[in-house]
Amino acid sequence: MAEVRLNKYLAEAGVASRRKADELIRAGRVTVDGAVVKEVGQKVDPERQEIAVDGKPVRPAPKVYYLFYKPAGYLTALSDPHGRPTIASFLKRLPYRVFPVGRLDADTEGLLLLTNDGELANRLLHPRYGIKRLYEATVKGHPSPAAIKRLLEEGIEVEGRRVYPKAIRLKGKGPHTSTYEVVVGEGRKREVRKLFASIGHPVLKLKRLAFGPLALRGLRPGEIRPLSPKELRTLRKVLKV
Repeated sequence: MAEVRLNKYLAEAGVASRRKADELIRAGRVTVDGAVVKEVGQKVDPERQEIAVDGKPVRPAPKVYYLFYKPAGYLTALSDPHGRPTIASFLKRLPYRVFPVGRLDADTEGLLLLTNDGELANRLLHPRYGIKRLYEATVKGHPSPAAIKRLLEEGIEVEGRRVYPKAIRLKGKGPHTSTYEVVVGEGRKREVRKLFASIGHPVLKLKRLAFGPLALRGLRPGEIRPLSPKELRTLRKVLKV
């Protein structure tokens, strides 16, 4: 392990958030090789140095991976300055500190990967690996086949880039709504919502069903479960890690 900032190491080891780790350091509760450290920005080599908090050695947390069904109405964040509900309330039950890979907006529900493996998370989100996201979108009204074709062929501009959905398939129709399965590549901010809004059919409900080889099957809103060994092997194979 290369040198890392002490507060980052404490956070990744599950001791506390970086902000709380800074407080521990300033309070003189953290030692490196037996010496009290009070410099927040100090770098350490956990493989060669002994780091302790209140005299107890701090060991690196094992890499962990969980699937989480994020309910609608929660921010994909670990805290919010405005006091809005976040997914942090669901993560308290986990034995290790984790972070969400990517995000779903507050009104969107569905699959999130939770982990403390930064390298794997970066690969999942990097456009180079082309990890697809599958959504189920219920929209107002009944878009015409020509409008759907236009979305597929022309795409839309999101955050200064033109993006194209990989696939849009009609699942069913109600009296006043239509439901589609939509596959996107990078999953840019509110991309699926912007796609349908651009043709005059706003999204009423949005759920992420899959992220790469990982699927939501078997989870209910608010539930979390570890990846199975097979799921983790498949994910690593896709990402070449």
